[in-house]
Amino acid sequence: MSTFQERLEQGLKLRDISAAELSKRTGIGEGAISQYRKGAYKASQRNLEKIALALNVSIPWLMGLSDNPSPVSPSSDLDSIKNVFSIETKKYPLLGNIACGEPVFAHEEMGLYVEAGADLHADFCLKASGDSMINARIQDGDIVFIRQQSSVEDGEIAAVLIDDEATLKRVYYDKEAGVLSLFAENPKYKTLRYTKDELNTIRILGKAVAFQSDIK
Repeated sequence: MSTFQERLEQGLKLRDISAAELSKRTGIGEGAISQYRKGAYKASQRNLEKIALALNVSIPWLMGLSDNPSPVSPSSDLDSIKNVFSIETKKYPLLGNIACGEPVFAHEEMGLYVEAGADLHADFCLKASGDSMINARIQDGDIVFIRQQSSVEDGEIAAVLIDDEATLKRVYYDKEAGVLSLFAENPKYKTLRYTKDELNTIRILGKAVAFQSDIK
C-alpha cells in the first residue's frame, strides 16, 4: 500500500505542478508541503481535502487507500469510510528539534505548524531527535506536544532548557538534597543531575502532554 508521502509525489508529477504552485493553490505553507514530501508528518483531513482538490485526485487515493486517482463524489469519499471520523483540529507552532539524548539547541522554525486534535491542551510542539526516550514510546522523529509551564510533578516528562540547549527527559527533584535529576527512558543514557548554582542554568519549558508518531 502506498503512503501519503509517495502519493503526494505521484500527484505532483501526474498534474505536472511544483510544490510551490501546490502551496499557492491550497494556501498551505511551503514549509508544511516540504515536510509532507519528506514524510516528516502527514496532512490533516482539512489539508488532505485542499491537496486532493488542487491535484484533482480522490482523497482515498491520496491516502493510499485506493488505486484510482480519479476524483469521486463526496458521498463516496472520506465520509463514506465507516471507521474514519472527522475531528476538530488546531495548529500548533513547531519550534524545531529537541534532543532525546544529548541536549541540542532549541531553535524556532518560523512559520511551521503541525495540525492535531484541538483537545490536546498544548501550546507548541517539538520534533524529537534521538533514542533516549524510546521506553516512553517516543521515537526519533516523533512530534511531541508541550504545554508551557515552569514546573512539573516528579516523574513527568518535560522539555527542559539547559543554558541555551533543550532536551526531553523525565524530571525528578529532591528538595531536601537540592538535586534536580533528568532521567532518560533508555538504559544506555546516564541520568543528568544538577545541584546548587547549576540549577540556575535549568529552566522547564513545559510538560509533554502527547506525541504524534508515524506508523512504520
